[in-house]
Amino acid sequence: MKRNPIIPFLLIAVFGLGLIFFLSLQGLDNSKEMAKEEKGGEQAEGETAGAFEPEGFYKQTCAGCHGGNFEGGAGPALKGVGGKLSKDEIKEILTNGKGAMPPGLVPAENADAMADWVSKIK
Repeated sequence: MKRNPIIPFLLIAVFGLGLIFFLSLQGLDNSKEMAKEEKGGEQAEGETAGAFEPEGFYKQTCAGCHGGNFEGGAGPALKGVGGKLSKDEIKEILTNGKGAMPPGLVPAENADAMADWVSKIK
């Protein structure tokens, strides 16, 4: 008695497609939950807006280009920038960008604190 070799392949294909369909529905439900959590997270950030830490922000956002020790890399070195540029000039660069640095990396409400911190790097 000969068995048809196509039947196992069809069963596996049907099972796989059904699994993909049901997992995609589960993912849609999870994305809605994640969106709700994100909205709650934004409110928590707004409450702690006064707790901006320039050094922590630097490590997360800026160190990739300016180096972990402010020595430079893809971006210029930040050591001694406070002696060359005023805090207003530093703030202008942080908010509007300059050269390869894109604008808007530092939120406008935190630009003053970041400019003050950058100007003190030695």
